[in-house]
Formats: sequence, structure tokens, C-alpha cells
Amino acid sequence: MKYLWNRITLLIGALALTHNVLAAPFIVEDVSGRKVEIKSEVKRVILGEGRQIYLLAAFDTDAPFKRVVGWRDDLPKADFDSYQIYAKKYPQITALPTFGGAKDGSFNVEQALTLKPDLVLMNLESKAAIDEGKLIEKLDRLGIPVVFIDFREKPFENAEKSIHILGQLLNKPERAKEIIDFRQQQIDLVINRLKDYHGPRPKVMIDRAGGYDDECCMSFGNENFGRMVEVAGGDNIAKNLIPGTFGTLNPEQIISARPDVVVVTGANWKNYNTANGWVGVGPGADLTVARQRLQALMQRSAFKTLPVASNGNAHAIWHQFYDSPYQFVAIQALAKWMHPELFKDIDPDATFRTFHQRFLPVDYQPGYWVTLPAK
Repeated sequence: MKYLWNRITLLIGALALTHNVLAAPFIVEDVSGRKVEIKSEVKRVILGEGRQIYLLAAFDTDAPFKRVVGWRDDLPKADFDSYQIYAKKYPQITALPTFGGAKDGSFNVEQALTLKPDLVLMNLESKAAIDEGKLIEKLDRLGIPVVFIDFREKPFENAEKSIHILGQLLNKPERAKEIIDFRQQQIDLVINRLKDYHGPRPKVMIDRAGGYDDECCMSFGNENFGRMVEVAGGDNIAKNLIPGTFGTLNPEQIISARPDVVVVTGANWKNYNTANGWVGVGPGADLTVARQRLQALMQRSAFKTLPVASNGNAHAIWHQFYDSPYQFVAIQALAKWMHPELFKDIDPDATFRTFHQRFLPVDYQPGYWVTLPAK
């Protein structure tokens, strides 16, 4: 009898650990290091950035907007193709209250209060502006907690933490572990193969949002896409020229560096006021048009005299890999472009399709990258 009782006790303990039920209130440490008290079950969320749906949808796959009572108005501007896909399946999102950005000071506290949120989820990039505007204090006085996540400023430091944090907030730790494990397995496919590789590392120029305006050229330092290049077996030409995550190279610096590979980031930015020269890759993109636009960008002064403009090593990739939990897909694509023989059996398209099938509520549509053929 004692043995049976011990077994029952162990089983109850195991079930409790598996479900990990967090009774409110509980404490979450966000990516900024703040310890935030969550006073009630999170049923009503304001997304401080619309693109946070990329992660939330992987948790609430059955109904990705069931907790969303308001969101920032950036998704139809920054990623119109994804917005259309979600709006077609979930037309109620077109009526969701929208906010301006906390970073530009247009987040409306009074509007937020009327929506009675249990949580405001913010991106780390907006923290300085939020602190300056004392937004956290204002919301705290109203009993509304603010939690920061990050896939943009320091994704290699904060992406896994952010997934884990959302798992805590939604009381879905097992789902968080599944997402984290899948993500790491796909990155490890690249890292482990490169361990025994001792050949050359191609020099890579990431042209951030090339064609968005007439300037050339925004890029990345040793984080975000710049770090993805290094993890995928390349040498980011901007890592010693741009301090921090984001910055600009002039055409002379690019010509002097003579990159072996150029990767332009792009998306469908038709709802932004742009120069309209961007490469509109993304879900369901017209790759014929995308290729034509990439060809035009390679005729800018920074690239047109370089071999990379015509030797088949100019590519475009979906810009939003830089601000989402999907960096593992971009790492595989970069690795395949830089080391085609080493990664000839790796299929980033299949990887992203599998992720959609396992974690996301919308069907996968290819179109996330394009390559110029060699002349």
C-alpha cells in the first residue's frame, strides 16, 4: 500500500510539473531584466508591435487573435503580404483597435485603458522612449503590466528568452520548449556542419531594405542579419564598420570590401511612403517582379562594377526574418548561398514549411527569397 501511495504521489507531482500551472499573481523577468508581476491570467493582450503575432500565433495556433484586444498598426505596412494572409482567414482583425508606436510617442494610454488589457507586450527597441515618457509608470498605476521581448536588437541573446517568456505569460511552457527546440535544431544543422569546415568564408554584404529609399546602403553590424551571416559561415563586411546592430555603409566602403555575396532584405512595403525600389519577397511573392527589382538594385554604384552583380551571388531575402522568431530559416538560406556544396541537402523552404505545419495557423506560401542568375 505504501508503495502504491508513493507511486500515486510521484505521478501527481509529474503531472503538476508537466502542466506547470501558474496561479496569478506570478513574476516574469523580461528581456530588459525587469521583474514584472502578472496579476491575473493573461486573456487580453495589447501587442506593442503587430509583428509580435509571428510568435503569438505559434502559441495560440487554434485562434491566434483570441487574446488580442489591440495592436500597433505596423503589420499591414511592414509586411502587407502576411497581413493579407491572416486577414483572409481571420477577418475580425481588420476591426481590431490600432495604436501608434511607443517609440514615436503615439501610444495612447487612455485608449489602452478602455480595452482592459491584462498585459501590454512591447519590443525592447521601444524601451528608451517608453522610459522617457514614463509609460510603464502610467500603466502600472492602472494595474496594467508591461513586458518586453526582443527579436530585433539582440536576437541571438534574446530570441530564446522571448519565446520562453511568452510561454510563461500564456501558461504554455511545453509549447515554448517545442518552439525553442525546433528553432535550435535547425540552427544546429548549420553550426555542426561548419565545425569541420576549414575553407574560405565568403565576404557578405547585407543590404538592409535596399531600395526602400534612394540612400545606399543600410546594413547590420555584428548582430541580427550580420550575426546570421557569421553563424552561417560567412564574413559580414560591416561587422567592424558598424558599431551595434544597425548602421550605414557608403558605396566606397562596399566597393573596397569587394563582397563575394550580396543579400538584399525586402518585403511588400506598398503601404509605406517609400522610393518603391524595394524587392517584394515574402509569402506568395511574385518572384519574377522581385528578380527584376533585385537586378535594378545591383546597378547602383556600390555594386555594378563588382563581379557579384552578375555572377549568381546576388540574392534577396524576406526582411522580416530580422524581427521574428524565424531567424533559423534565414540562417539556413544564407548557409546554402555561401556554401552550396556543403549544404546542398539542406532545404530552408522545406524547413519553413514544416514550421508552419507544426506551429502556425496559416498555410505556407513560398516566395521568401530570390536569386539573380549568373550572366
